[in-house]
Amino acid sequence: MRRPTPQQQRRNALLSQMESGIAIIPNAFQPRREDDPSRYTTWIYGLSVFMPDSDFWYLTAFPEPESVLVLIAGAQPQSILFCRPRDEEQELWWGKRIGPEQAQERFGFDACYSMDELDTRLPQLMQGHSRLHYAFGADAGWDQRVYQALNQLRHPKASRGGSVFPTETVDIRRNIHAMRRIKDAAEIDIMRKAVNISVAAHLRAMRACQAGLYEYQLEAELQYVFRHHGAWGPSYNSIVASGPNACLLHHVDNDRQMQSDELVLIDAGARFDGYCADLTRTLPVSGRFTGPQRDIYDLVLSAEVAAIDAIRPGRPMNTAQQTHVRILSQGLLDLGLCQGSLDGVIEREDYKRFYMHGPGHFLGIDTHDAGRYHNAQGEWLNYQPGMTLTVEPGLYIRPADNIPEAFWHIGVRVEDNLLVTEHGVEVLSADLPKSATDIEAIMRDGALH
Repeated sequence: MRRPTPQQQRRNALLSQMESGIAIIPNAFQPRREDDPSRYTTWIYGLSVFMPDSDFWYLTAFPEPESVLVLIAGAQPQSILFCRPRDEEQELWWGKRIGPEQAQERFGFDACYSMDELDTRLPQLMQGHSRLHYAFGADAGWDQRVYQALNQLRHPKASRGGSVFPTETVDIRRNIHAMRRIKDAAEIDIMRKAVNISVAAHLRAMRACQAGLYEYQLEAELQYVFRHHGAWGPSYNSIVASGPNACLLHHVDNDRQMQSDELVLIDAGARFDGYCADLTRTLPVSGRFTGPQRDIYDLVLSAEVAAIDAIRPGRPMNTAQQTHVRILSQGLLDLGLCQGSLDGVIEREDYKRFYMHGPGHFLGIDTHDAGRYHNAQGEWLNYQPGMTLTVEPGLYIRPADNIPEAFWHIGVRVEDNLLVTEHGVEVLSADLPKSATDIEAIMRDGALH
């Protein structure tokens, strides 16, 4: 007997949580390309590519669009997939399809059917269940399809004789997202690969960086490494932000020519087998930090290192932000960029002029992965073993009359990817150097040019 796949184990766990009823978890349903009727699409780098729905991918790893997972809980739980049928003509144009028969064997479903049968079979599968686990409001197209099945069961002819059909709806995302917040061993292995590919890409960008290049040329170095090592591509549109662009939190135009006296902030990660990495390093374009650049860089790095050291299981998830704010605020006071007392700067939130974002986020199938940070009372939840997350303090100093000109256009962010363990954290991206001295050495000794 074959060992259950990680996705089968997750489906079984979800079925146990459901206890009763039927769940419907559709794959991505997005606008279609006019010239490609077989795929649903999203956009990366201006290119149209299919991206599976994250919850669907977590439970199936099934890679094709126009598919839906149906779970039936109870004494005899079932896991059923509907997917596209084999079609010789369509496959000639758009590539081979897996088809229901192969999908059932390959992905461990109890049954698989063609999507052509969904509207007929779905009411039959719903019948006898009083609870529907489905995320109404997430997608209007799927909502209409589910309502259509429900309306068939509500019809007087169908309900004659006391037939049971769903009258209670539960948002299935709450269960799935709670599961996704804690990564299993298979997920962690994939994320290690995504992070390692991203580390290699950042190292290549460090070695390639020089004055006169355009931001998009460093972006191309990143993309080359991503694809060369088998990643799907970037987890998100890569940020390569030089000079004043480094003070924009999500600069993605990447069209500016870099100058020798500037910093370039690179925020980029690979998506491998559906899972994301998200790393940031800030480099001196010339290969050496100026005095003010080094002051800001070392301050941000010290906040990041202290926050990583502070994260432990059982501590509240605002621990990293509290650490960032205290260290950055003291450093801004020391550099004369804030005035008054440390407690005053924090209470008045003066630091937000230079540090205006959060400490990081969950990481996984989505770059900002699923999972809650607060309980129902609004209190911070605690870090738990198996969580994967980013830590990413930054400082962004824009020109102003009361800011010394030497600090103008200095934007610095340092970001690593972490796994919370039983006793602390493992820095998954530890192989990517981040001290100013190490970065300068790589840019000096390992240059590609």
